[in-house]
Amino acid sequence: MELAYIPSPSRGVLHLGPIPLRAYAFCIIIGVVVAVWLGGKRWVARGGAKHTVGDIAVWAVPFGLVGGRLYHVITDHQLYFAPGKNPWNAFKIWEGGLGIWGAIALGAVGAWIGARRRGVPLPAWADAVAPGIALAQACGRWGNWFNQELYGKPTTLPWGLQIDPAHRPPDTPDLATYHPTFLYESLWCVGVAALVIWADRRFRLGHGRAFALYVAAYTVGRFWIEYLRVDEAHYFLGLRLNDWTSIVVFAGAVAYFVVVGRLRPGREDPDSIDPAAH
Repeated sequence: MELAYIPSPSRGVLHLGPIPLRAYAFCIIIGVVVAVWLGGKRWVARGGAKHTVGDIAVWAVPFGLVGGRLYHVITDHQLYFAPGKNPWNAFKIWEGGLGIWGAIALGAVGAWIGARRRGVPLPAWADAVAPGIALAQACGRWGNWFNQELYGKPTTLPWGLQIDPAHRPPDTPDLATYHPTFLYESLWCVGVAALVIWADRRFRLGHGRAFALYVAAYTVGRFWIEYLRVDEAHYFLGLRLNDWTSIVVFAGAVAYFVVVGRLRPGREDPDSIDPAAH
């Protein structure tokens, strides 16, 4: 019998009449609000206009949601297209399933469109919103807690996460507590945000380097957190697909940080990053 554990919510949805209010969606919405708020403050401090971050986010967020869902469905296609599965469940985003790699990739496309429309350099905008994105991920991970999903291996640690029998892995139906990987990643993302804010102030990072630091730092945490998870995943050479993705993305982010730091040290001229501010 466990002396202490983290309980899971009894349900992740409330009904306001016929309208379902899903905790997973609220966690994502809260994360977006935090990212836009913090990004806006950082953008203004860099010399930009007050509403530029929000105007570009109008493009980046929908693209990011679509990209996150596409990445999840493609990399976990067996959950939707295997025999006996319902392909229409691929559209049920409220049940969980957003891949951060797809969200960042396609979200960047949306941000690029929005930045071009505003005449704003995308790397400068990405630097401003980088710690906010990390905090958005920290908020979004609590949606997994409400859905009782993406937890880790069984554990008897005092902070083990209690999982209801209906949500436990089929190979450990009698074990009640598991590593709360949603909490590990949420705390890691808060730390990443703090690191980026500190490094940006200390070294005046610019030209996309603050964003590259966020990406590199996040992938380090994602690598070991992914190792703890027990949800179904594809493996290559003994590692989960997302571990390999973390390795590749980490290498790319570090290479960008180093090369751009040598070619374009310092930060952009405040008078040149946002035409709307002048």
